[in-house]
Amino acid sequence: MATFDTQKASEIHRELHSHLPSEPALRVKALESLMVEKGLTTSETINSWVEVYSEEIGPKRGAQVVARSWVDPEFKSRLLADAAEAIKEFGFEGDATGHLKAVENTDAVHNLVVCTLCSCYPFSILGIAPNWYKTAAYRSRAVRDPRGVLMEFGVSLGTDIQVQVWDSTAELRYLVIPQRPANTEELGEKELVKLVTRNSMIGTDRILGKSTEGES
Repeated sequence: MATFDTQKASEIHRELHSHLPSEPALRVKALESLMVEKGLTTSETINSWVEVYSEEIGPKRGAQVVARSWVDPEFKSRLLADAAEAIKEFGFEGDATGHLKAVENTDAVHNLVVCTLCSCYPFSILGIAPNWYKTAAYRSRAVRDPRGVLMEFGVSLGTDIQVQVWDSTAELRYLVIPQRPANTEELGEKELVKLVTRNSMIGTDRILGKSTEGES
């Protein structure tokens, strides 16, 4: 007589599903297939937009702005005075950065950006917002316990460093200008761009360097 091992069945079930794309990924793929089938778009067009957002409109744009501020004091002054106007020098202006404000990290101040109402984000220079930025946990705790949130990102701040939390809105969004990494005097602007992380421009990363890891 055949027997049914529930534990073994559960293990097989988990193993099979571990090889499947996530549910959101499956939904996106299904939506893409439906749109292509109905002639509303093409796979090539979708791939092109994905590449633009990941390679051009993504954090690399913001990184260019930050790197320029590190090497050009006059640009940095313009950026801090009117970020929305300053980034026009790169051609990065858009609806998501029409009222952009740049805030600078220093030895005495660390800046953290959040959007408590929803998930407003300067996507035209930082790309698509990370999933954690949109969560209710981050949006509430970043205001109530910013140091605790930063600790979870590996950022430990001394009591001598003030934490300023900036709440984004549909009308006003923020870009954190991280401090230039130590011992990078020999690097040019293009090399410095590679050291700027997306998280550092949100404020959940602080100490940058040549061995900066990727972000989740």
